[in-house]
Formats: sequence, structure tokens, C-alpha cells
Amino acid sequence: MNTDIQTYHDQQTPEDKAICELLYREICQHLPAAEHKVWHAHPVWFLDGNPIVGYSKQKAGMRLMFWSGADFEEEQLAVRGQKFKDASIFYRSDSEVNPDDLQRWLEKSQHIQWDYKNLVKRKGVLIRIEQQV
Repeated sequence: MNTDIQTYHDQQTPEDKAICELLYREICQHLPAAEHKVWHAHPVWFLDGNPIVGYSKQKAGMRLMFWSGADFEEEQLAVRGQKFKDASIFYRSDSEVNPDDLQRWLEKSQHIQWDYKNLVKRKGVLIRIEQQV
């Protein structure tokens, strides 16, 4: 784990740190090719420079967000962004994290992607990335 992510984890309450560490392990296991770093003050994973998944402390709990999650067709990812294609779930305890759901979402995150990497260049217009099959 890089030191910036470790520092982020260490700044959390014990309950939130347990959630962070579980999410970190699962995401790294299922997205081994993804680059991960602290981006905009919280841990985020990228595929080819495109943000895929990250987590951050919010008032409602620890938020797990998938940048393209609105298209995953997953009821649990019920917190939807207003402007983009993100979707999230909140956790208050590591026992609330369902590893099977998380694995399925991480698999979908590799195949269902919107191009956030070039959002500024395209003046706020998102386009779907066509994945090689």
C-alpha cells in the first residue's frame, strides 16, 4: 500500500479504517492492473488513466463510488450522481460489505466505462468507452 493511502486509512476512525482496509484489499485483488493513488483527497483506482472506483468518508458513512456505476444495473448502488454516470453505496461497518457484490461490481467496472479521463478536453461531454471483447 502506498504511503498516501495508508495515511488516509490511518486518519479514519477504527470502524471506518476497517471498511477502508477491506475495500482496499478487495479492489486490489480484483483490479490488479489498476493504478491506485490518493486523488482529490481519497483513494481512487484507474484503468488506463480513467477513474473507475474509489472510497471516501462522507457524513452518511464510508462511500464506495463507481464512476460508471449508474450503468451497472445494480439496485444496491442506489446513490446516483446528478450530472455524470457515477453510483455509490455507503457503509457504516465492514460487516455490511458483501464481497460477492463487490466482486461483481468490480468486474463490471472493467467493462462498463465512461471516459472521465478526457472530460475536460471534451468540455464536459461524457462518451462511453467501447471495450475490446
